[in-house]
Amino acid sequence: MMTCSKCRKHFEKQEGRCPHCGEPNPETSGLYQTSTVLIAQSGRHTIYKSVEEVPARLRTRLLKSTNGANSATILIADRRGRKEIARAMRSLPGPAQRRLMHSILASDGAAAALGWLTPGRKRAIAALILLMVLLVVGLVFNYHW
Repeated sequence: MMTCSKCRKHFEKQEGRCPHCGEPNPETSGLYQTSTVLIAQSGRHTIYKSVEEVPARLRTRLLKSTNGANSATILIADRRGRKEIARAMRSLPGPAQRRLMHSILASDGAAAALGWLTPGRKRAIAALILLMVLLVVGLVFNYHW
């Protein structure tokens, strides 16, 4: 049994919400972490619910391949999750931190919207702005007051 923080009535710990007022149970609500491991081998696909569920022989190969230079992490997180990850990343070593930060920012809407802005286009825009500034300065100095 536990006591609701809002209405102070008692209810079972397993319930997701207080049956009297509907207040969420802080012990059952929150973040849920799930994982799925897909192994494709010899034209077959096998799905496991966790790394521990993978047979020992395959698990060894899986751990070797996912800790190599060609491994990647797929991360799905909302805004708050990305902030939490960024805070936790500060303790990672340099290269790992850069790779993970790049993954997070690439999924962000603002970064994706600026995908068209390549280095060549940035230089062209800077050159155009410089040309316009020079034109305005030239017009100001050549205008007879």
